Amino acid sequence: MEYRYLFGPVRSRRLGRSLGIDLVPGNICSFNCVYCECGTTTHITRKRAEYAHVIRIQQELDHYLRINRDIDYITLGGTGEPTLHSEIGTILEHLKKRHPEYKRAVLTNSTLLHDPAVRNDIKTAHIILPSLDAVSNEILQRINRPPPGITAEQIIDSLIELRREFTGKIWLEIFFIPDINTTEEELHLLRDAAVRINPDLIHINSLNRSGAEPWVQPLREDEKKTIQQFFMEKFQNTYIL
Repeated sequence: MEYRYLFGPVRSRRLGRSLGIDLVPGNICSFNCVYCECGTTTHITRKRAEYAHVIRIQQELDHYLRINRDIDYITLGGTGEPTLHSEIGTILEHLKKRHPEYKRAVLTNSTLLHDPAVRNDIKTAHIILPSLDAVSNEILQRINRPPPGITAEQIIDSLIELRREFTGKIWLEIFFIPDINTTEEELHLLRDAAVRINPDLIHINSLNRSGAEPWVQPLREDEKKTIQQFFMEKFQNTYIL
């Protein structure tokens, strides 16, 4: 079978040997992040739809998992925001029922988590890996470039609500860009927000490959360690990716 929506397995820094599912192909997303390694978002939207054929995805999974078993996680992510897919819950339920031996992970930029239906759709994941790059709306606009209606406060409140409802693990990722969200003020705001969200652990990330905008630069190793130590003053489970 030719796989249209599956990719990998890839060696993930967080999830080990991970089989990916590209639920929203073609760089369709609810953000247009300056650091995105998939490039510039081709269509920015908050509308949920069946961007990838759910029956085809199920067929590909069933076929692949009959012959390949050396996998640590099946990860719902890809080139766009996976929670935009209106049937993400159906796919997770399919994995839970047909392939319960594999752990299920969901990558998300957190923009749709304010919707109770979205949080309900992803509740059967073992791990949710949301991101939070900004606490002030000015920095949110500079880094993530959301469509109208998405605010930093909304994202933080939705992550707090997710923590209340979700019984699995939450690994919060914060992507840092030098001199944008690494100022003393932003670091304090991000740390305070992380404490309120109370994830199981925090991942500090920085540019690893070329981003959507050429001016985005990675953190130096010493900068990563300084930020890690700053977060560890309030949150011990803080790790550098």
